[in-house]
Amino acid sequence: MTTTLIGAGFTDPIFQSQSAFRALLAALSEPGTQQVVTGGIVPPEGLHAATATALLTLADYETPIWLPPALRDGPAGAWLRFHCGAALVSEPGQAAFAVMDSGSVEPALSAFNPGTDQFPDRSTTIIVQCAALEGGEAVTLTGPGIAGSRLVEPAGLRPGFWAEVAANNGAYPLGVDLLLSHGDAVLGLPRSTRIGEAI
Repeated sequence: MTTTLIGAGFTDPIFQSQSAFRALLAALSEPGTQQVVTGGIVPPEGLHAATATALLTLADYETPIWLPPALRDGPAGAWLRFHCGAALVSEPGQAAFAVMDSGSVEPALSAFNPGTDQFPDRSTTIIVQCAALEGGEAVTLTGPGIAGSRLVEPAGLRPGFWAEVAANNGAYPLGVDLLLSHGDAVLGLPRSTRIGEAI
């Protein structure tokens, strides 16, 4: 019989979750800025530290999570079930939170829940795990929370990713919110952020 050991979560849940929440809020309110999300945890295999800390902070038994099958059926899925009590769903449209690898060709961002006219806040928040948050194709961001414009260049994104993000913004106020993660850092791309070519 094989036993999977589940790593520890927060040792000081109130302090650590509050600190992480402030960083995540800053990432989404100041799109394109890198924010360090620390929780003092060792993430399970397949999740970056920032991704695991964000889910530990935001998810609970009322927030279904979508993971790629390899993560859902492995240590990451077991870790999230144990620490968050969250249901892991197989359909992207059912998820309150989701984790994607930046290079995966599917699912499309449009497969996730964009919210409704009555409840746009019930959309999916997607954490996209990147090869790096610098060194990739550069694009400019404009919109709320950005003075003028801001340049970002996350690496390892799938072909057509920025076109998907632009289409997502075109559906505003509906649409998904994105957090791009690598290591212990994230940058936010809320649905209100507009995408342009680098100047």
